[in-house]
Amino acid sequence: MSDLFGNPNPMPSPQSKGGRQRAEVLSADERSAIASRAARKRWEDEPAVVKASHGSADSPLIIGDIELPCYVLEDGRRVIIQRSVITALDMKQGTAGRGGGDRLAKFAATKGVAPFVDDALREKLTAPIKFRAQGSTAYGYEATILADLCDAVLQAREEGVLHYQQEHIAKRCEILVRAFARVGIIALVDEATGYQEIRERKALEEILNKYISEELRRWTKTFPDEYFKQIFRLKDWKNPNGTKRPGVLGHYTNDLVYQRLAPGILDELQKLNPSDGQGHRKRKHHQYLSEDHGDPRLREHLDKVVVLMQASSSWGQFKLLLDRALPRINATGLLPLPDPEG
Repeated sequence: MSDLFGNPNPMPSPQSKGGRQRAEVLSADERSAIASRAARKRWEDEPAVVKASHGSADSPLIIGDIELPCYVLEDGRRVIIQRSVITALDMKQGTAGRGGGDRLAKFAATKGVAPFVDDALREKLTAPIKFRAQGSTAYGYEATILADLCDAVLQAREEGVLHYQQEHIAKRCEILVRAFARVGIIALVDEATGYQEIRERKALEEILNKYISEELRRWTKTFPDEYFKQIFRLKDWKNPNGTKRPGVLGHYTNDLVYQRLAPGILDELQKLNPSDGQGHRKRKHHQYLSEDHGDPRLREHLDKVVVLMQASSSWGQFKLLLDRALPRINATGLLPLPDPEG
């Protein structure tokens, strides 16, 4: 792992090692209880509520389609509103208290993530900052907590202990960390050269927004759930909503979609996105399609395939309809290719 600027992370301190070892032997409930006690102690000792000196709900930090209301407090701390951190990480809100803090604390206490959350981060997650902004009381976290939590999630994934249902959170974390690094180095150069004095106020936000938008598009769900639901129905398979799906689905998708989408497109995608020999690819084929033409064409094709599936009572009937309406093609035009499944 590396820090936000691509530099190797420093060696963990004895305290962080001790925190990790302790987290590994505690249950999720025990970790939550310890963090809650620390939080209560912190809240008991908390001074009068601090006020925000800068920031407004009308001027959030915008990252792609995410809005992060943020403030600078009188004591200089930069804070992000609590619930927006959950949104930024693509988490479900759940039954969170105090604006979402319980949700984040419970996530940090899960078996896979907890060993990579040090005591300082755990305490911050369970004791959000209470402050006054525009006449109202709000709860938030120091802005750096978003990057710290992303680091913990990515470490868990690197060690292979992240639960598969949290994989989408890891993908979002990866996008955010990369974006923060890019914008951070730009900000440092601007500060070193004095350019920050003349750049437009939202210049860095626009850079961040552009990068995040491009990265998020790569992870946008292109194949609708209905596509997989109908395949499971027609093949009489169980659990169509499960995250783990049969490997043969990739072969079906090549046949149902890419061999029928455009001349030679499957061959080209397999060259750009080769298999590692074990059926794994670096990315999804559809992530290589152009935004202005290839992606819309794919979505249009998928809509037609799903309609034919819904109109069919068996896999065989569906394949007959598909071959008639959307026959296979390649670089030489329409081909009566053999059906791999029948």
